[in-house]
Amino acid sequence: MRKISGISRLMGVFTVCIVLISYNAYSFCFKGRKNEAETLQIPANDVFYFEEEEETETVITEETKTIEESGENIPASTEGSVKGKIISRYISPYNAPFSYNGVYMKNSTELDVDIKGLLESPLTFKIAKNDTPQVLIVHTHTTETFILDEADYYTEAFSSRTRETNKNMVSVGKIVAEKLNNAGIKTLHDTSEHDYPNYTGSYSRAAKTINSYLKKHPSIKVVIDLHRDAVSSGESDKVKLVTEIEGKKAAQVMLVMGSQSGSVTDFPNWKENLKLAVRLQQKIEQKYPKLARPLSLMPKKYNQNLTKGSLLIEFGTDVNTLTEAHYSAELVGNALAELFCELT
Repeated sequence: MRKISGISRLMGVFTVCIVLISYNAYSFCFKGRKNEAETLQIPANDVFYFEEEEETETVITEETKTIEESGENIPASTEGSVKGKIISRYISPYNAPFSYNGVYMKNSTELDVDIKGLLESPLTFKIAKNDTPQVLIVHTHTTETFILDEADYYTEAFSSRTRETNKNMVSVGKIVAEKLNNAGIKTLHDTSEHDYPNYTGSYSRAAKTINSYLKKHPSIKVVIDLHRDAVSSGESDKVKLVTEIEGKKAAQVMLVMGSQSGSVTDFPNWKENLKLAVRLQQKIEQKYPKLARPLSLMPKKYNQNLTKGSLLIEFGTDVNTLTEAHYSAELVGNALAELFCELT
């Protein structure tokens, strides 16, 4: 009997082990796969996934670190899952470390920059008011877009990229181009998607586009690359950069200029671009104070080595409204038109 009892206990332990092993195997095969499927689930809306670009848009560091919580309440009931708050902020140009006569600059290079000297030094070109193209507008990151409606939160349905040209950077470029053409400055607007379907290589593809225009239209003096920025606060909250101009909300803009600094070589004419940029920065400040953030000088090329009149302008962030971005495009277009008319 003792022998049978011992065998029974052994069989009982063996049975328990079999049950535990089976349960763990079930959890791994099915529950694990379920979690994996949830993690990889793609939203129903058209969202683009891009690889990191080799020369990305400028990233705010100091400003982002100093952003305070807004205290805004997120509604308890919303359509879709809320991912984070949208915080409105204004970045004052008047706190910039370098400034002179309406030009405010943040210098992220090893170079000494004389703003006064740049403003007083003549440009190497003039703008002609005739039928020959003088200005080219391009978009290295064409599909960058904005939020459509005013809100203090964003949901999982939000996408910062779209191929709809009436909602992405093409719509911003269209407004600027119309302002310049209406002022008698012959302007071409390229709408090629340099960042779709692949984000990596956008600048290389944009360079080919620019060079093709310069070859076909050697009269082009100025190439303007229009972008938008993206600023975050904490892990999930997004920041919109906004100011008020003539009673209306406008997305703050920023000129981003490259230079031959650090590891950047073969960019000997970077100061020629900067001469134009400081004049535009000054013009925007004169016409629309507080619209422009400090000009950002970076150790990058941004394809600005292709001409002596290259500019990169960023309009707000991905959570500025499309209306705010379009209003800023009107204002910048006005400033550019006035500046170019002075350069004839």
